[in-house]
Amino acid sequence: MTKKLFVATAVAAVTGLAVVPAMAQTKVTNQGITDKEIVIGTHQDLSGPIKTWGVPVLNGMKLAVEEINKAGGINGRKLRLVAEDSGYDPKKAVLASQKLVERDKIFAMVGPMGSPTVIASQDILFDAGVLQLFPLTAAEFTYKFDPAKPQQRLKFSNLLPYVESTRAALKYMIALKHPQKPCLMYQDDEYGKNVLDGFTQQLEAEKIKPAAITTYKRGASDFSAQIAKMKADGCDLVVLGTILRETIGAMSEAKKLGWNVTFLGATPTNIPDTISLGKDVVEGLYAAGAFETPYADTAKGRVKEWVEAYKKEFGTDANTQSVIGYNAVMTFAYFAKLAGKDLTGQKMLDALESGKEYLDIFSSPPSKFSKTNHLANTITQVQQVKNGRWVVIKEGLSF
Repeated sequence: MTKKLFVATAVAAVTGLAVVPAMAQTKVTNQGITDKEIVIGTHQDLSGPIKTWGVPVLNGMKLAVEEINKAGGINGRKLRLVAEDSGYDPKKAVLASQKLVERDKIFAMVGPMGSPTVIASQDILFDAGVLQLFPLTAAEFTYKFDPAKPQQRLKFSNLLPYVESTRAALKYMIALKHPQKPCLMYQDDEYGKNVLDGFTQQLEAEKIKPAAITTYKRGASDFSAQIAKMKADGCDLVVLGTILRETIGAMSEAKKLGWNVTFLGATPTNIPDTISLGKDVVEGLYAAGAFETPYADTAKGRVKEWVEAYKKEFGTDANTQSVIGYNAVMTFAYFAKLAGKDLTGQKMLDALESGKEYLDIFSSPPSKFSKTNHLANTITQVQQVKNGRWVVIKEGLSF
């Protein structure tokens, strides 16, 4: 051991500090940037089981690109979006990501869809130095990173994390309903396991034991066995780690059995499609959420203008999913503009980690990141389906 290293080790021993090697530099690509444009990519489910998410998300993204370009682009550069259909299939998502990175030369992947599809394909991005920004999944792997693995620093999330939002909403529902036998039904994948973690962690904190925990495979359509089991186990609050069809299917089974139990959905259940397709079946459903649903007849100001522009462009009403897609691109544009006219991958990364806040037009909590925190916020709402609409019951919840 050299004298200098011996002294440093001795100081560390006295002060309690660890001696660690300098962290390797994160490699960030500069591809996809020209004098005239910035190329970004995304993969969405446009044909599979959650296309009711993917299609409006992509529409929202397209509307944002159009708005940005009409206003002169980002520091003089137009934004070009290249989209691929993953069909909510991890294998297709891998192929889509390879195409976007290698052939389309994207600068960043913005708003890719789904926990299983994103986790399967993200290493392709990291290996190439491509940023993964604001994926349409709130699983922990989208923002938690190991400082010893510098390429993981390329991921950022602006959605409510499933673990924390489930905990915050469940904590509120326990205080509101005082359940003695809470239960959980969740999708057996990365998304569902995050909801499971939030459910079990909060029950442990409340010193309550779950009466039943049951799963289903992604793509399942029959939930009779799960609902029958939870009813037989006497569940008085059912948390749903479901998306759209599964939410409606589970509540339909409960109605068939005459089981009037309280349901609380994780954030993916909180979309207008749940109501338009589920109708009376989902009346009374509670769910975690991030912002108020923009309805055309109640929207005001810039939100009203946005709702009207969306309807004109796509011939259908804007919804929660289209807001999320729009925000993903607008958040990218904010930080890309902050990075300056001489845009590079490193300057984009520095801008994202600058601590500056992006505020959207929907009164969502601010999106703010740092060198150690790549999650925008954890502020949660609880909403309920009342008379065919999502209504905010409690806001400002955090965990």
